[in-house]
Amino acid sequence: MSLSRRMTLGLLAALPFAGKAMADIPVDGTLVEHPDFASSHVRPRNVTVWLPPGYEAGSGRHPVLYMHDGQNLFDAAKAPFGEWGVDEHLGRLIANDQVRAPIVVGVWNTPLRLREYVPADLIAALPADVRDDVQAIYGGAPLSDGYLRFLVEELKPFIDQSYRTLTGPSDTMVSGSSMGGLISLYAVMKHPQVFGAAACLSTHWPLRIDGLDDPAALAVWRDKVVGAWTGVVANGLPAPGSHRFYFDRGDETLDQFYATFQSRIDAVFREKGYGPRDFQTLVFPGHRHNEASWNGRLDVPLKFLLTPA
Repeated sequence: MSLSRRMTLGLLAALPFAGKAMADIPVDGTLVEHPDFASSHVRPRNVTVWLPPGYEAGSGRHPVLYMHDGQNLFDAAKAPFGEWGVDEHLGRLIANDQVRAPIVVGVWNTPLRLREYVPADLIAALPADVRDDVQAIYGGAPLSDGYLRFLVEELKPFIDQSYRTLTGPSDTMVSGSSMGGLISLYAVMKHPQVFGAAACLSTHWPLRIDGLDDPAALAVWRDKVVGAWTGVVANGLPAPGSHRFYFDRGDETLDQFYATFQSRIDAVFREKGYGPRDFQTLVFPGHRHNEASWNGRLDVPLKFLLTPA
């Protein structure tokens, strides 16, 4: 979001949102900052809430999209690697009646990002040698179950109390990229009563690439991790019909390593009975593992998650 797309709003102080600071107001909706949001389960972190255009003047309730790596979503000045442009994408899609108008909750990461985003059930399912390697690289045991408890038990109740939300699983979605794709999938598997859909962009299935330059070593690692993943997903997926999943990947940089992983996961979904209405997996040739590529194709998962009724 560029500075030229922002404006100020004189009535900000009158809005009934306690305990937060209002950000500059973009033409395409309103940003509300909740700095250092406290939790009993994880470290405090910033939370940025995007309200769709017309929210302040309206009275209707909105679906909610929770997105990880929240500092990268709206403002290039806060995004160390570039922004997704979520507000610009949604402003245009809403104006063209291509999506439902959501509230977006951008949950910032912390220095413990890897441990918070790696699914604990996957780590438990890995062979011991692989598990030890991953935990050494990530700095310790997974913290993802605690992170999800933060989302479900603390953040979501606050959002539902503070904003006009639709609260059921069919109106509560989650999305992220890379490790954020892993935790988005895991969120629906662990809390299907809360989250009804996930969009997972450039999902980092391999868990690591560094140190696997030898094709034979990479193949051995891949087979071990794929075996664990397929079992965890097969056992954790909710029954088809009430939940929806979107996956995509590019074919350059890190994404070039994902094809085998994603094809195996796709097969698990199809074996479980997921069809085109509730499962989509796409490849974007030329796309890389970075914010510019995720920004470039963001319309696609947003339309999948927020298809108008």
